[in-house]
Amino acid sequence: MARTALVTGGSRGIGAAISQALKDAGCQVAATYAGNDEKAKAFTDETGIKTYKWNVGDYDACKNGVAQIESDLGPVDILVNNAGITRDAPFHRMTPEQWNEVISTNLSGVFNMTHNVWGGMRERKFGRVITISSINGQKGQFAQANYAASKAGDLGFTKALAQEGARAGITVNAICPGYINTDMMAGIKPEVMENNILPQIPVGRLGEAEEIARCVAFLASDDAGFITGSTLSANGGQYMA
Repeated sequence: MARTALVTGGSRGIGAAISQALKDAGCQVAATYAGNDEKAKAFTDETGIKTYKWNVGDYDACKNGVAQIESDLGPVDILVNNAGITRDAPFHRMTPEQWNEVISTNLSGVFNMTHNVWGGMRERKFGRVITISSINGQKGQFAQANYAASKAGDLGFTKALAQEGARAGITVNAICPGYINTDMMAGIKPEVMENNILPQIPVGRLGEAEEIARCVAFLASDDAGFITGSTLSANGGQYMA
């Protein structure tokens, strides 16, 4: 019987690649999104993967959304916490709103989603929880105190929860992508890319969303059953923890 996978922020960028990779691996996949109805519809039309709209920073929305997906597809076996936002500013200019928005989505959202599938995973003695953190959660980044804090928090969450899930057959892992070739990176000026970004990456190129997706597909598989509490860095050698 096919396992059910839920990917937050799963209709665009890295999330879309993850959703497709899990579908290709034989999973029934549900993808959530926060706001872009047009992009979500286009994604569903192209892939056949059903999308669901809610804000992962809202606990009750997560609870109701998970219940709907489990009614439609069955119990969630694999959760990929991919949804994330940035609200960059130097700390002396950062507003409480910018701080709270990022923490709400990137850190509290991981709690909200995981908490609403955890009980079922424990009962069934199987689960995969995979959280997409960031290289900037490992090394920090100028003007991203909020983002770096949230992504570092995701790593602590992963290590703690892995200890709780191990005896229940649940693995909990994180992936830290470096610079990935997505729409966000496409807006960077070519001279900035060539002079400032690529020289930091030993392999000399950006990563591709599909490369992160393959990391997720592996950690979600039975082959990765002995891996838990781990952080997989996929950054082209830019940062070695």
